Amino acid sequence: MSVKVVGLHHVGFRVPQGQADATLEFYRDVLSLPLDATRWKIRGIYGSWIDLPNGTQVHILGCDGVSDYARAPDEDPVSNHLALAVEDVLAAEQALIARGVRYFSLDNVASPGLKQLFLRDPAGNMVELHQASARRPGAAADSQHAATGNA
Repeated sequence: MSVKVVGLHHVGFRVPQGQADATLEFYRDVLSLPLDATRWKIRGIYGSWIDLPNGTQVHILGCDGVSDYARAPDEDPVSNHLALAVEDVLAAEQALIARGVRYFSLDNVASPGLKQLFLRDPAGNMVELHQASARRPGAAADSQHAATGNA
């Protein structure tokens, strides 16, 4: 049993909340990258999603201190991370369990119906795994929850 990665989804950068707007302006204005205005509002995380030409994204995650989503000090999904889309997130979870890989999970935080698995590589880098068929960049979220930039 193995984890079947099908692509890079995003790279998440944690920034101090007071620098989230300046970080957005840098990516949008200096690098001419468009804002994904359909970003799901994530309670307590002021930030933006920036679209890249290849369909992946940069996620700006504005947060001071440990986020409300942290399971432990070293298990904070708002930490800098690489997010990979997997063919089957439930199978990926079973593969992690079978290999004895330490991870934690979140459900319905970054997007409705999204299960996210977070683990660390041997060098301590955080990696997120989630279902490849989950909402892709630029796809409309529930209009009640869609944001137009930082929120």
